[in-house]
Amino acid sequence: MSHPSSHDLVNRLTAGRPSVVFAIEVLTTVTAATLAFLLRFDLSLPPAFRPVLLTGLLVWIPVKLLTFTILGAHRASWRYVSVHDALALLAGNVLASSVSAGILLTLVPVFPRSILVIHLLLCVLLTAGTRVAVRLVCEMATFKPSVTGAKRAVIYGAGDGGVALLREIRHNPALLYSVCGFVDDRPRQSGMIIHGCPVLGRGADLPSLAIRHGIDLALIAIPSASGAEMLSILQSCHAAGIPSKTVPGLGESVREGGLARQLRNVDVEDLLGRSPVGLEQTRVSAKLEGRRILVTGAAGSIGSELCRQIARFSPEAIIGFDIAESALFFLEQEFARTFPRIPFHPEIGSIQNAHRLAEVFDEHRPGMVYHAAAYKHVPLMEAHVFEAVENNIFGTLNVALAAGRHSVDDFVMISSDKAVRPTNVMGTTKRIAELVIRSLQNGGAKYVSVRFGNVLGSSGSVVPMFKEQIARGGPVTVTHPEMRRYFMTIPEACQLVLQSSTMGNGGEIFVLDMGEPVRILDLARNLILLSGLRPDEDIRIEYTGLRPGEKLFEELSTHDENTLPTYHEKIKIFSGTTVPWHSMESQLSHLQHLCAVRDFKGIILAMKELVPEFNPGAHLLRRALSDPDGQSFLARPAVGSVQ
Repeated sequence: MSHPSSHDLVNRLTAGRPSVVFAIEVLTTVTAATLAFLLRFDLSLPPAFRPVLLTGLLVWIPVKLLTFTILGAHRASWRYVSVHDALALLAGNVLASSVSAGILLTLVPVFPRSILVIHLLLCVLLTAGTRVAVRLVCEMATFKPSVTGAKRAVIYGAGDGGVALLREIRHNPALLYSVCGFVDDRPRQSGMIIHGCPVLGRGADLPSLAIRHGIDLALIAIPSASGAEMLSILQSCHAAGIPSKTVPGLGESVREGGLARQLRNVDVEDLLGRSPVGLEQTRVSAKLEGRRILVTGAAGSIGSELCRQIARFSPEAIIGFDIAESALFFLEQEFARTFPRIPFHPEIGSIQNAHRLAEVFDEHRPGMVYHAAAYKHVPLMEAHVFEAVENNIFGTLNVALAAGRHSVDDFVMISSDKAVRPTNVMGTTKRIAELVIRSLQNGGAKYVSVRFGNVLGSSGSVVPMFKEQIARGGPVTVTHPEMRRYFMTIPEACQLVLQSSTMGNGGEIFVLDMGEPVRILDLARNLILLSGLRPDEDIRIEYTGLRPGEKLFEELSTHDENTLPTYHEKIKIFSGTTVPWHSMESQLSHLQHLCAVRDFKGIILAMKELVPEFNPGAHLLRRALSDPDGQSFLARPAVGSVQ
């Protein structure tokens, strides 16, 4: 017959069994009472006071058990006893002793007052001490001894995150780390010992510490670190010649399995220092729950993340519409694994095909549309002007009109910061699409646009391109040393898009807070550092010059737009000029004719008329002048809808 181990016994005590807890409380009460009388009478209890002790026990025991039951003290876990639990025990003992004292002094007027005080103190010590002893046994039972082959690690950050990480590493045998100490840049932490681990020094000391202590790895445990702080930490690790991992930032979801299981490599998002998005969950849930929602461009970076974010709010169904067949297939497979209870309907088609859109709307009857399908690559659209107009303007018009005809309640278009004072075709078509959406607002469906800048990791964005160049050994190509762009993560952008869809009455352009613009050269250097290499030494950086349609700085609003706040600090409303639908319809008809006859010069002029702030580049003007009759430019096939 096997006997239970000490750890098994501890588990029985900490499993919330009231009978065991009450038995221990009775024992501690009896012990405290006996010791109180013995201490009061110099370790010899006079026979005359033995009935007094018995009377005290008959009062103390039921009052203590009743008080602890009312306060719920018997339900607290002994294995994870904390300061909060200790304060609750103190309050329970004080209350029980006060009530008992009142009863005893009424029943036994000669009851020694000093014993009441001694008994209270002993009860506090014994009840708290037994729980601390249980936790100590648990800690020792799960303590992980040194493991052969474990990496010697230093924890960067001696705050709450670092202490939590140390505790888990020590008690999780699957984590092959041996922590030799902390590193912290706060002077007051220097020299301190935390849970037996010393604070070895500051980040600047890492190179010497790594040699002295044989450090193999730095574990960064500062979830609230800003982008500048993360960059400084990364540079210290790089100077010490040791790799680094980090725990999730505050903006990431908390997953099960503990903090240490979430250790990952430092990524470029950490260096941006984006603060977490505070979603108004109730508003978003009220907007999305139980509704059928159509997402165009669903297979792209933004569209697919929108589908994932929407699925969290229990819609009736999600309809993913895209022309990219393979990507849509993989998204369908992902939803079958990740969101098996959310019906996901993949629909192949182009937003330029109004008949196909009508079929999808007729079949699924969505109540809400997120329109993310667009051509977005600036240099490509400079070379494919007609395709950009047909897809970004008329494709958007097709989806918006289909939404109106099928009584959709909400229509949200994903726009771009390149729509502000555009210098390229892509930005101009997105600006015209914004104007089209505004002009359709007539009291029926609520049409809004959401404008934001670049998203990290999206298909065709600069970050994947830089990573590929670094993997090839360089060079990393940057168009201009002073080029700056706004960046946010894909989940952040999509969460704010969902939040924006709960606002306004229709016709608004919502602009997301993109923070400070990031210099592309700094982004390239940081990515090289993250790869464990040195910029300009291991990986060369080359400047290639601005590409057609590019400008050094992007903007988020024009001067003629008025800024209005919303209830969300990261979302603002920009309200500019509204073009009446009858006027817009006439101009769109003209634009459509120019596309049909491939009149290049005419279409540039027509876009300039719709968007006076459009400043076409020299390359577009040269093409327009070389094609005076609008007939020599041959149509090119469309390249597909991606976003």
